[in-house]
Amino acid sequence: MALKLEDKKAIVAEVAEQASLALSAAVADYRGLTVNQMSNLRKQARESGVYLKVVRNNLARIAFKGTEFECMNDALVGPLVLAFSKEEPGAAAKLFKNFMKDHKAFEVKNLAMGGELFGADKLEEMSKLPSRNDALALLCNVLLAPVTKFVRTANEIPAQAVRVFAAVGDAK
Repeated sequence: MALKLEDKKAIVAEVAEQASLALSAAVADYRGLTVNQMSNLRKQARESGVYLKVVRNNLARIAFKGTEFECMNDALVGPLVLAFSKEEPGAAAKLFKNFMKDHKAFEVKNLAMGGELFGADKLEEMSKLPSRNDALALLCNVLLAPVTKFVRTANEIPAQAVRVFAAVGDAK
């Protein structure tokens, strides 16, 4: 069934809005999957905060204009499913990686982040990106380390004096 112009405009607007809000994107070939398997993928995407959509490639190219995912235009070939990570940068890659374990017909084609296009070989690395909370915790630990070391060093001076006095007291 052919889409009407109004329907196409609505799809482009929806995908463009999601692309403007997304932190990263992933594209995969879904040929060979059953309807139940695709429904399962959509359910997992909703649970992990990933926007998932099957869109015609021409409409996706139009939606990507002016976004950081414009680099994906040449990668849009064949039937593809788009996934946009909205909350965590590695959420779409993590979703696709986990889904690929159980479904051999599902194949990740490309990934994009920060206006840069990556191949499927970067799937493992992008799926291991820390969440926002993990990254903030790591930053806090890095910032806290020098202060902690300084406090321990400054505390060692009076502690060492006490140990010397205790040793002298024990010797007498």
